[in-house]
Amino acid sequence: MDEAVKRSLACLLLACAGAAGAQALHDPTRPPASLAAPQAGAGAAAAGPAAQPAPRLQSVLVGRQPGGRSVAVIDGETLRVGELYKGARVTRIGQDEVELRRGGARQVLKLNAAAALGHGIERIPNQ
Repeated sequence: MDEAVKRSLACLLLACAGAAGAQALHDPTRPPASLAAPQAGAGAAAAGPAAQPAPRLQSVLVGRQPGGRSVAVIDGETLRVGELYKGARVTRIGQDEVELRRGGARQVLKLNAAAALGHGIERIPNQ
């Protein structure tokens, strides 16, 4: 009987040792690392260390009726036309884009992630 107890303990120890070396589980709901951390590329190096990451348009809700309310979510902040986002005024909310103006600079944020990589700031004359 002592031999059976020893075998049981040995099997238990081997099972615990195998579980200790197991890999951590992958979270399928976690966003890709490319979206979570800013990429160090040529654009980031040229902008300098003090440059803030570009705002990200996450959602747009446009009213169906003419003159209906439109709402945009930029970096988790819900905004309407005329409101300020980090010093830039929301001037237009479209089906898949939002226009921000800061002084003479205009910035268009797009919902499509591929198009968002190419968004930029454009200088326009003061009106």
